[in-house]
Amino acid sequence: MSAHFGTRLRKGAVNTTVAALAVAALAASQAPDVTADGQGRRTAADTPSADAGTGTVDSATGNSPYYTDLPPLKSPAPAPSSGSTTAPAAPGTAEAGIPATVLDAYKKAEAALAQAKPGCNMPWQLLAAIGNVESGQAGGGNVTADGTTVTPILGPVLDGVGFADIKDTDHGSYDGDRVHDRAVGPMQFIPSTWAWAGRDGNGDGKKDPNNVYDAALAAGHYLCRYDWDMATTAGMRSAILSYNNSTDYLNTVLSWLEYYRKGTHEVPNGTGAVPGSRSDDHPSTPTSPFVPATPATPGKPATPAKPTTPGKPATPPKPPAPPTPGKPKPPAPTPTDTVDHLENAGAASITAMAGHAYSERISARAETAAGKAVAKVRIRFTVVGDTDAVFAGGENVAVVATDAKGVAVAPALTAGEKTGDFTVRATLAGRTLSALDYRATVTARAADALARTTATALTCVAGGEFADQVEVKATYKGAVADKVAATATLVKSADDPTANDKGPHFKDAAGNAVRTLDLTTDAKGLLHLPTLYADDTAGTYLLRITTAGGASLTVELTVTAPATTSPSPDPGQSPSTPGEPPSAPSGSPSAATGS
Repeated sequence: MSAHFGTRLRKGAVNTTVAALAVAALAASQAPDVTADGQGRRTAADTPSADAGTGTVDSATGNSPYYTDLPPLKSPAPAPSSGSTTAPAAPGTAEAGIPATVLDAYKKAEAALAQAKPGCNMPWQLLAAIGNVESGQAGGGNVTADGTTVTPILGPVLDGVGFADIKDTDHGSYDGDRVHDRAVGPMQFIPSTWAWAGRDGNGDGKKDPNNVYDAALAAGHYLCRYDWDMATTAGMRSAILSYNNSTDYLNTVLSWLEYYRKGTHEVPNGTGAVPGSRSDDHPSTPTSPFVPATPATPGKPATPAKPTTPGKPATPPKPPAPPTPGKPKPPAPTPTDTVDHLENAGAASITAMAGHAYSERISARAETAAGKAVAKVRIRFTVVGDTDAVFAGGENVAVVATDAKGVAVAPALTAGEKTGDFTVRATLAGRTLSALDYRATVTARAADALARTTATALTCVAGGEFADQVEVKATYKGAVADKVAATATLVKSADDPTANDKGPHFKDAAGNAVRTLDLTTDAKGLLHLPTLYADDTAGTYLLRITTAGGASLTVELTVTAPATTSPSPDPGQSPSTPGEPPSAPSGSPSAATGS
């Protein structure tokens, strides 16, 4: 959150009692399993830490300061329309107004996430709640028509003085600081997080943390990583805490979320209300009011004393010698400062079939120069190369904290459809050290077994078509082998895999005979072969089906000759007695003459 929002409305700190009552008023609309404490405030009891089992300790903002104002006790009321004769809007309406462009950015991000990550169930009101807490909706909507802030929104320098100590990671390109990082933009991303979480939300080909469309979409993807579901309390809490690891932050965001869910309205850019109290405010100790001295009662003037004879002035003492300044004590090194290198803590290379999860997970160990483990430092794993492989949650970057043994285990990696090699690179977050590369390979989808789904004999009369179609199921290690390439060929013999030039065949779209087909198994691992036809040559033939991975199946096809028929006897001819010549037909010359 910025200390530079331009001219803004400054409010007094929220009174503790009023704050408690404000959140208590919202408790009635909480999700079923959200709890509240004795004062009606949401609690983070049983809430997963920012780690949430994933190992991530990064926060989007570097746990930078944020606005702490709570929403009004009264629910939002609709703003009166232009020219309306209705009474002025009820209290709470100003806080419910969201600048037009900022509101549009939140709603567009919600729509994009519904397509990209439907299981996340991201409500735009959550993005609005975070946007308000982080930057007061981009400083009251102080943005241009394309959503870019008129002036950059920068958080304080993260130099370890009251905040995290995050050394520069962007050479000042986003935050203008080449020594330390600062949170940037309406959603207050630190540069190291924006480097992998940034998105292009307005389609201009750039990923700009100072653009509210880009920042809102990036925030949505950040919250939805690791398959967190915003429709569940646990998922939403884990996501919010990963954005800024503070229970107070969680409670504040949840309060604004419930407030916005009860109703909001659009206000012109630049006219939104900006909160006034920040988590890094330190009010000075109040002093007592000045009380003027009481004048003395007038009386007789005192008799002036006789002046004394001045004596010799005393010899001034020698000034003490100034203390010798000591050397400034260097700050204690952080765990990150003590890391000298990263070592492989598991497999150096991993292999998986396209579309399948890798059975092994990559892990790295942070060590000092003496080889000792360093715990609680962040290691960033990045998928590098021409691949569509991703970590759990669909991201190509994951940041994981090292455990007590100095080891960070990357999230599960799933292969995409692109085959070949790529790299998973491990680097230390917060410092520049040599990277540690792991080789990952994606092999083509394969099957190791094929079997017919029926045992029906496949027969056909020469010149006809087979009544039954061939159906085959492919498996790999007993599991369904889907999307596996296969070839079906009418071969010459068991020992000769070349295509036959006679016998059964398939037909192409033009009706021509085809004896080789390229196929792919369906989602159930099935191959449905088209109808087979027979030519005029009877005999026994072989259909061979093979797949990537070496599975093979040979199916026997039988073509029978057409049935032969005897010629019918002449109806006018009588049967002869055995041993006698056949009688001549009636009317023949011999019959007429009796000879």
